Amino acid sequence: MAVEFVFLAEQVINGLLLGVYYLLIALGLSIIFSLGGVVNLAHGALFAIGAYLMVQVTQLAGYGVAFVSAPLIVAALGMLLERLFLRHFYKADPVLSLLFTFGLAMIIEQGLRMAYGASPLQFNIPAFARGQLAIGDFMYPYYRIGMLAVAATTLTATWVLLNRTSFGKVVKAGVADPEMVRALGISLGPVLTAVCGIGIGMAGLAGVLLAPITGVHPAMGQEIMTAAFVVVVIGGLGSFWGVVVAALLVGVIRGLTTYFFPPASEASLYVLMLIVLLLRPRGLMGERMDRLE
Repeated sequence: MAVEFVFLAEQVINGLLLGVYYLLIALGLSIIFSLGGVVNLAHGALFAIGAYLMVQVTQLAGYGVAFVSAPLIVAALGMLLERLFLRHFYKADPVLSLLFTFGLAMIIEQGLRMAYGASPLQFNIPAFARGQLAIGDFMYPYYRIGMLAVAATTLTATWVLLNRTSFGKVVKAGVADPEMVRALGISLGPVLTAVCGIGIGMAGLAGVLLAPITGVHPAMGQEIMTAAFVVVVIGGLGSFWGVVVAALLVGVIRGLTTYFFPPASEASLYVLMLIVLLLRPRGLMGERMDRLE
């Protein structure tokens, strides 16, 4: 019985870790859509770029430099993407932004495949993070514990930025009533650029954290994007805590399903989404929002 409890606890924590991946990507998707009305289908491809940058920069300058610089580079790419392309779609038919970002995702994926090949690149956990925490029969890798800590720190910093700073007040006002913000003489253009940088940088951070766990390959962005969209739908667009709760809930349910009934692991995401949408079409904590026009 004790051994079974340990295995169950490990699956729950693994589910939380999976939820963390989903959270870092889905939260960025949600805040970009909330303010700009753009669904960024290239988000997963930029997540993959973060993982590849982690591998390359580590080889050139070491793990510490790569860990800090890779998400920042991806964030800069996100800001450049917003300034050059995405801002042209804020007043356009949403289908156009979907088509553009889908095409961009395909270009990035094929570019990675041409540059690095289709085979996964192996990236080892750094030496200082190897080993396991042992509490009785329970053992869990230090690296994964560190990932949870980094994600919690990132989540806290993002919440503080959006709720305790003047920048966050402008973002929330822009989501609720962009016309009023403009009438007050505040330009939302720089705010949108910064929000894209933050959201896409979080996707890059997820790629950095995931690189040593699953290996790095060109299609890794596609694999996680579907789950990220499910999390956004379940949590509700525009809700910070809705996405947080949904990501952790999806991760834990998937972890438990993997333990009790592995064939239904993937399907559990969609069953949960169906149940939530039947009971609450806007998601767990979704709110009605005006799109920036």
